[in-house]
Amino acid sequence: MCRREETMFSFVVVLVSFSLTSAVVQTESVVEPSYIAAVYEHYLILNPEPHVPLSRPAALQHMQKNLDVYEEQAARASQQGAQILVFPEDGLQGFNFSRSSISGYLETIPDPQQESWNPCTEPGKHNNTEVLQRLSCMARRYNLYLVANMADLQPCPLKTDPSSSCPADGRWQFNTNVVFRSDGLLVARYHKHNLYFEEAFDMPPQPEIISFETPFAGRFGLITCFDILFHKPTVTLVERGVRQLIFPTAWMNQLPLLDTIQFQRAFSLGANVTLLAANVRNDRLIMTGSGIYTPFSATYHHAQKGDSEEGRLLVARVPVLDPLWVGQSVATEEGLLSGESTSGTATDSRYCHQESCFDSPPPETATQVPPSSSTFISSMMYDPFTFVLLNKTEDKVSVCNGSFCCHLQYRRFPQGSSKELYALGAFAGTHTVNGRYALQVCALVRCAGLDVSSCGQEVEEAESKMDFLLEGKFRTRYVHPSVLASKLVLEQPEHLEKAADGRVTMKHSNMTGGLVTACLYGRMYHLDNE
Repeated sequence: MCRREETMFSFVVVLVSFSLTSAVVQTESVVEPSYIAAVYEHYLILNPEPHVPLSRPAALQHMQKNLDVYEEQAARASQQGAQILVFPEDGLQGFNFSRSSISGYLETIPDPQQESWNPCTEPGKHNNTEVLQRLSCMARRYNLYLVANMADLQPCPLKTDPSSSCPADGRWQFNTNVVFRSDGLLVARYHKHNLYFEEAFDMPPQPEIISFETPFAGRFGLITCFDILFHKPTVTLVERGVRQLIFPTAWMNQLPLLDTIQFQRAFSLGANVTLLAANVRNDRLIMTGSGIYTPFSATYHHAQKGDSEEGRLLVARVPVLDPLWVGQSVATEEGLLSGESTSGTATDSRYCHQESCFDSPPPETATQVPPSSSTFISSMMYDPFTFVLLNKTEDKVSVCNGSFCCHLQYRRFPQGSSKELYALGAFAGTHTVNGRYALQVCALVRCAGLDVSSCGQEVEEAESKMDFLLEGKFRTRYVHPSVLASKLVLEQPEHLEKAADGRVTMKHSNMTGGLVTACLYGRMYHLDNE
């Protein structure tokens, strides 16, 4: 990749060569420990009438159809050397059930912290556990750790303890991740804490902070879908030293800030963790976007309009990030595997959380010019952002929302003859639509049209490329960076710096596609309940 000699930015960037099928890094010393991970974006076979209760045999018949697909993908993943395979949220039964209509799909999942059970080799130990048995045998047959999401039924002490948080029917129903060891042993169970309009399920009485050990990569933590936006359990896991997270999800894309792959990638970068994200594929519900992300690379898939509606297996070799893991290093080739099933790219961006990690001096910061007087308010993701337009080919602009300010230094490279409108937006406040959470956000976005009222609306394509430096001073250390290019392609920021005073700087140039969104997404967890 060539640098533009006339660019306004003067810094050195070292990129690793890559292709869509492989990225090989030449080293002179011992190869860093790594493992092969797989995630499957599942084209879900749905129950067409989820509000109509099914008998247990009928519910099992439905789930077996999805399990048949899981079986095929487990075999494919195993053939490619996968050591861990993740399936999506709701991937066995689907969604939109009522509390009563999901009853035929429920199985009581024992707590692996309380008892040791291998459903494949001990099928008679617990009744009505056909799904657990099949998943266990799948892990055992293909010799891999297997993570799936299913519906759990647990009794609760309504009669013995009327003051408990039991539902009126005397049972809990949980959205649940289960993990099976490569010999079929059930090793982890996690009940989703942050529900998203899930009438069939209960929030567990206490947030569960669940992780499990593997012999090939150490510790992994479990979260589900909406959990990723909240402190518990997600940040709690990271703060306890878990740097590899499993993320089954059924995520509906929300441009311009919360597209699936956009935020999956942003969280991996912002939290400095590996994220194994498996989504459902359902075009009617705008569900697609899965990936295997590390702070240094991304292997992902995001279906485009007009693509055939089908599943997608992603397989990649990734570095072990568990700082406590002491396993043996295996000398294997670094890079992506299974080119036919990957749509993303892998790069090394010299990303680090500390200045000492950079080979070259940190870049200049964006000059904090006074906020423009020509600001305007427009809704983005249902929040009132304060925007300022980017009217020049090259400029420095600032915009504030209350006392929170965002600064941008940019050079724009228009492509073709079409006109495009861009704006820099700032928001500091509590998001209250479809969930409540406090934010500080700096976002450079392409507007949907040429009118200012279109700034903040959904856009998937853009032609204008930009070199830019985006900066904000946040009152949180939980800031997630993203650069999304035309047709929903991820770009890896060339330089990202988090300073002790809360200042976060993201710098990028030489874009491969037009800029859709560049965002610093700050989560103010401590203000969520105010």
